[in-house]
Amino acid sequence: MIVLFGKAQEHKGKEEKKEGTGELEKELREAKAQLQEYTETLQRIQAEFENFKKRMAKEKKEFVEYSNANLIAKILPVIDSIDAAVKHFKETGNTKKDDFLKGIELIRKQLMEALEKEGLKEIKSEGEKFDPLCHEAMMCCEDGKKEDHTIIEELQKGYMLREKVLRHSKVKINKLKEEKEIEKEKEAEGGKQNGSKEESKKDSKT
Repeated sequence: MIVLFGKAQEHKGKEEKKEGTGELEKELREAKAQLQEYTETLQRIQAEFENFKKRMAKEKKEFVEYSNANLIAKILPVIDSIDAAVKHFKETGNTKKDDFLKGIELIRKQLMEALEKEGLKEIKSEGEKFDPLCHEAMMCCEDGKKEDHTIIEELQKGYMLREKVLRHSKVKINKLKEEKEIEKEKEAEGGKQNGSKEESKKDSKT
């Protein structure tokens, strides 16, 4: 009887030990899962913070680079006036004003050099292909010797501040007629000729 009781106690102890081990393993798995979750959350927060820092650095750089944009834009009409004066004196061929003309050109050169250091640059126009991102078409003409949408004349200079368009170039472009338009004109011309022939026939009958 004592032997049986001892074996029962021993069996019961083994069962309790197994249950305790199972609980510990369960808790360990839960702790590992929680640790993994915390690690992933921390990594995500770190990545978001790094992106935030990069974005703030970019915005700060852009702010510094373009902080003078409004000031430079206000100076552009002054350059326009200088350009207009230089063009006028060159076209009139007034030799008495040579010194004055040279002075204006020197002022413009110095002003442009100062602005170029701040990132200002002229947009190329005449002879270039029309680009709506940089140019604004004010007039158009038809010249079969030049390619379609080629800029024929620059009416007002355009400028960029680094990679940003500060003012579009106002230009005159070459606009060739499309084949459909040419065909319509030919058909219209043919209709007029046929109409005139019929009228002449009626006149001859009468």
